[in-house]
Amino acid sequence: MRVLRLLGALLLAGCAAAPPPPADLPPLPGDIALVAHKPGWAFQRFGVAAANPLATAAGLQILQAGGSAVDAAVAVQMVLTLVEPQSSGIGGGAFLLHWDGAAVQAWDGRETAPAAADERLFLGVDGKPVPFAQAVVGGRSVGVPGAVRMLEAAHRLHGKLPWAMLFEPAIGLAERGFVVSARVHQQLQGETALQADAQARGYFFRADGSPVPAGTLLRNPALAAVLRTIAAQGSAALHSGPVADDIVRRVRGHATAPGRLVAADLAGYVPLQREPICTDWLANYRVCGMPPPSSGHLGVMQILGILERLPALPDPLRGDTPGVPSADWLHAYTEAARLAFADRARYVADPDFVPAPDGGWGSLLEDAYLQQRAGLVGQRSMGRAEAGTPGGTRVARWAFAPMPDQPEHGTSHISIVDAQGRALAMTTTIEAVWGSRVMSDGGTGLPGGFLLNNELTDFSLAPADAQGRPVANRVQPGKRPRSSMSPTLVFDRRTGQLLMSLGSPGGPAIIHFTAKTLVGSLQWGLDAQRAIDLPNFGSFNGPTVLEAGRFPEATLEALKARGHQVVLTDLPSGLQALQRTATGWFGGADPRREGVVMGR
Repeated sequence: MRVLRLLGALLLAGCAAAPPPPADLPPLPGDIALVAHKPGWAFQRFGVAAANPLATAAGLQILQAGGSAVDAAVAVQMVLTLVEPQSSGIGGGAFLLHWDGAAVQAWDGRETAPAAADERLFLGVDGKPVPFAQAVVGGRSVGVPGAVRMLEAAHRLHGKLPWAMLFEPAIGLAERGFVVSARVHQQLQGETALQADAQARGYFFRADGSPVPAGTLLRNPALAAVLRTIAAQGSAALHSGPVADDIVRRVRGHATAPGRLVAADLAGYVPLQREPICTDWLANYRVCGMPPPSSGHLGVMQILGILERLPALPDPLRGDTPGVPSADWLHAYTEAARLAFADRARYVADPDFVPAPDGGWGSLLEDAYLQQRAGLVGQRSMGRAEAGTPGGTRVARWAFAPMPDQPEHGTSHISIVDAQGRALAMTTTIEAVWGSRVMSDGGTGLPGGFLLNNELTDFSLAPADAQGRPVANRVQPGKRPRSSMSPTLVFDRRTGQLLMSLGSPGGPAIIHFTAKTLVGSLQWGLDAQRAIDLPNFGSFNGPTVLEAGRFPEATLEALKARGHQVVLTDLPSGLQALQRTATGWFGGADPRREGVVMGR
């Protein structure tokens, strides 16, 4: 109790001393405009970057109470379940990259397909994939959640404070109420599928069907009760008993798209520790990330590795408009991206089901292979790239069909450094905005609760191509779907000192958002905030995609002259980054969303 009283005091003292969060603005169409100027935040000893000020404050309070980076991550995730329910939560999964001062650990809390799932899960009666929007909604898309069990496993090794204490900020907010942000209100507008779920409709919408307004004090008694049970009993309270029973009931009993999840799937979920992939980059850096089933690190480092092997370009920020990457640099970057995404579509899937090309995922990052891929970049855009054959590959490139393009959404990112120098980058998700649009009250019978993921739509809806070749990332029982989540830690190659923690939400664009921030901060010399502020760009092995309203016409015309099909669109990243400085740390948070950094 003494520790809990200390935490209560820190709830007040910490919030008073922390940098003020940006004020909520009126709803913005498309969730793409810059919601606030963010100056970046400097601190000396420890800090937290998260997607909502209340979640950031909860993490800071845990660090001030003597908690570790993992302790703080647990508190942040539980608050995000409450205040950013559309993006992540206890009904979803996560990837966690942790630095304990001596070694990097890669924790896989990715959702799994139920044992009764098979590759025909998303095929209609005609044998063709159902429309993606139809596949997302309902119990059929729900995978076995893994975030809580993964965090519990990491806490056993790296936690300093009692597990139950880490839930107090979220429980308190859920019981007392939190102020609904403009972003949550905006994303509720026009959300008809969520209204079809009675539990969600009663919580997120008023009697006339309008969403709860921004500024509303919203309480979530069902989530508070579920979190109290998990705090007392651990992840077993989510994966068995009344909470698990309610999840199964809602998944299997969905009116239009029942799923195949059963109690044994939840009870049997196991988080995994995988070997992180650490890749040397430029002269000074070692970049560490998640291995498959994440495609994030492989995609980021293939792009940066190919760029590194192309002829050097003049200062890319002194192009058509100062502070905006030049057309020449964007041409090189997006061509490298096409090559990386071609490999991603053919090769990357759950490594427990799919062999790595040439016997190891590192084959995609070997010098000779990247040199060969860089040689394919010419003066004009290739339009669409083909997958390569790393190392002559023991798995023939025709063994798997490329995965067809389909949307990926959602997600949230957390970066934390604690007072002992331990650090983490954690990307967490329920997949689409509002997940499967199925809400569980955990069997409490109370208003509110938590949303269930739609992670199974990260598998290829089509299990094979027209020639019958299987897609590596097809649905299979117990399999983990491919992800683009890219939690990243960066080290000095010579000294081993940790230099950065970063990551972002954004579906497959996470790869581009992360690569942009690495290049901007570590190659172009910008601080983390200025690097995050840079306009977003990329290619998914198709058109060249640029953030609308951020690039001059001269840049667009120069790209088109090189054969690029240019698409201007919303690219709402949610980057968070912590960067070492001479006096401590500097944090940046994406101006396109409502996150902040707090530290001491």
